[in-house]
Amino acid sequence: MVIVMGPDSTPEDIDNLVELVASAGGEAYVTRGVSRTIIGLVGDVERFANLDLRAQPGVSDVLRISVPYKLVSRENNANRSVVRVGGVPIGGATTTMIAGPCAVETPEQTRAAARMARDAGASLLRGGAYKPRTSPYAFQGLGEAGLKILADVRDETGLPIVTEVVDAADVELVASYADMLQIGTRNMQNFALLRAAGEAGRPVLLKRGMNATIEEWLMAAEYIAQRGNLDIVLCERGIRTFENATRNTLDISAVPVAQQLSHLPVIVDPSHSGGKRDLVLPLSRAAVAAGADGVIVDVHPEPETALCDGPQALVDGDLAELADVVGTLSGVLGRTMAVPPEPAAV
Repeated sequence: MVIVMGPDSTPEDIDNLVELVASAGGEAYVTRGVSRTIIGLVGDVERFANLDLRAQPGVSDVLRISVPYKLVSRENNANRSVVRVGGVPIGGATTTMIAGPCAVETPEQTRAAARMARDAGASLLRGGAYKPRTSPYAFQGLGEAGLKILADVRDETGLPIVTEVVDAADVELVASYADMLQIGTRNMQNFALLRAAGEAGRPVLLKRGMNATIEEWLMAAEYIAQRGNLDIVLCERGIRTFENATRNTLDISAVPVAQQLSHLPVIVDPSHSGGKRDLVLPLSRAAVAAGADGVIVDVHPEPETALCDGPQALVDGDLAELADVVGTLSGVLGRTMAVPPEPAAV
């Protein structure tokens, strides 16, 4: 059950409702959005029905939601959401291109990749300072030094930062540098991390677990939303199947299905799904044509020397073609590409 508060509701109205729900043995989770506040209720619905919630001061509506992911469902919000990252929209009438190095290696490499991304029309910069790797011997990222490099490159290019956080203990640190927190496939069900990200005051990019169903993916998003943060973008990045011709199998059907079930924006990662440079463009075409709200791709100035995922990283020529594909298909679908912000004046 969800309570929708009216625009004239007061903090006292919300506090009184939270206490009222607690008196009935339930729990109330308050989510404050730009235009409205909603309160998600957990507990015995029949006992809540006896509270006459619609008659309480400040209440606009009370909705009984059947799906387990209450806050992120279309039942809660029939309109598709738009999430803004450093002023850049994801969702709505725009298609957003996110690009950058899979891993931050050096200032020079990150700066070159960011300039390539921006020149091609990317409006957000992705880059990993912390890298959860299958092998403990693989490059694990530069940590805070990598975050500092990303922040410097953001100042130079104007591109807001999307970067991964892998541990709940690091959320506060990463959030102090990042414009958007990314939670990767291996951490989709790291519930302590999801809760911490929900409390960090930053938009969250939530990648689908490689073995996760769509419902499990949406339930992971609910953990973030339950902590008061509905600025969540879902990312389909491929799932693990019996097929080994690609790194993962891109579940393109997940785009329209997730959009039907949830109001959150949905983007696609063609780099990690295909795992090969020559697959990124065709998978991006499929993603945009299926209605994805954006794509997130790997970029590297010298893929042959990359410390992480070089075989799937795009170079200048690829990026130009990708931008043309995304821009053209977006126009056919009545959308426009998100515009990168200008660098801050020095």
